[in-house]
Amino acid sequence: MNFPERFSNLPAHAWPRLRALLDVHEGGGPLIQMTIGEPKHAFPAWVTDVIARNAVGFNSYPPNDGSPELRTAIAGWINRRYGVPVDADTQVMALNGTREGLYNAVVALCPETKNGQKPAILMPNPFYQVYMIGAISGACDPVMVNATEATGHLPDFHAVDAATLDRTVAVYICSPANPQGAVATREYWEALIRLADQHDFRIFADECYSEIYRDAPPVGALQVAHEIGVDLNRVVIFHSLSKRSNLPGLRSGFCASGVDAMREIKQLRNYAGAPLPLPLQAAAAAVWEDEAHVIENRALYAEKFEISDRIFGNVAGYISPEAGFFLWLPVEDDEAAAVKLWRETGVKVLPGGYLAQDVAGVENPGKKYIRAALVAPKDETERGLQAIRDCLYPV
Repeated sequence: MNFPERFSNLPAHAWPRLRALLDVHEGGGPLIQMTIGEPKHAFPAWVTDVIARNAVGFNSYPPNDGSPELRTAIAGWINRRYGVPVDADTQVMALNGTREGLYNAVVALCPETKNGQKPAILMPNPFYQVYMIGAISGACDPVMVNATEATGHLPDFHAVDAATLDRTVAVYICSPANPQGAVATREYWEALIRLADQHDFRIFADECYSEIYRDAPPVGALQVAHEIGVDLNRVVIFHSLSKRSNLPGLRSGFCASGVDAMREIKQLRNYAGAPLPLPLQAAAAAVWEDEAHVIENRALYAEKFEISDRIFGNVAGYISPEAGFFLWLPVEDDEAAAVKLWRETGVKVLPGGYLAQDVAGVENPGKKYIRAALVAPKDETERGLQAIRDCLYPV
């Protein structure tokens, strides 16, 4: 199968669909952008100083795996955050944004066949679209598992039939979940890890929203695997500075796992990777070692969670998110609601159906929701949320 055939039947990407939906209409007020999850809080001011001090590094090729300083900083953070001692040389690799790692993990780690069959990769529905493209690029079947109110907005992988599980080579799972904000519990992780052991597949744990939470810090996949004594090669975790530290443009993330899995991931990156320039790696190392700015950032989101609860608290079906920075708001028709909101108020949100698909005759579980990002400053976010409430949920 050549490249055009493999990708010819993909659904349209969310952002072109959104432009086609809304750009034919005039906005009903000053634009309030709540579609994309691009953090707008200030990043630590000292980041630019670190880059400037290390600018001579632009004169050198950066190491593929990440500088020793960056890998050491990441390993230290994993140990502080999750209580998992990892080796900076053999169990950690810096990424040029986590999307790179999430995509390449399939090619690096997933076999071409399993039990004589085409392999499957399970993923939540709604889902981050790189999961599906990663599966297809690795010649695997992407299998969507609905994450709905009935399943606590996390996929119930145990409900997948045994035949599919037996050809499954990996599971993508996002916790805290985008877009719903649900958090996998310790029990959820343990059950999924036991299932992976039983059916011999890996877990690709997308934990990029792990540091934006309301109460207790979310439990991590590698943390639970370590605590229950499961081989760490079973789990690969992916983290980023984009949300934690408001640095999406730095393009700094990492993946971590057992020694064997990381060896394969690093081997692929030797050929296909695009490592971060050394001055940016120096900045990333400093950011991973600092928690003060993360606490401040989390407090800003906490204020917006409280505003959201005040405005939508009595709306039927409203979910007060545990973590992340999205609202997953119930509507009758996602596209109609997004158009109405834009035309009448100037607020742009994302139709939930653009993040999900129909599965096995079951209607796309996102079509009854819109996603609103809480990334703008507090006053602008409050204006946007109040406009959504007044427009779509009038008292």
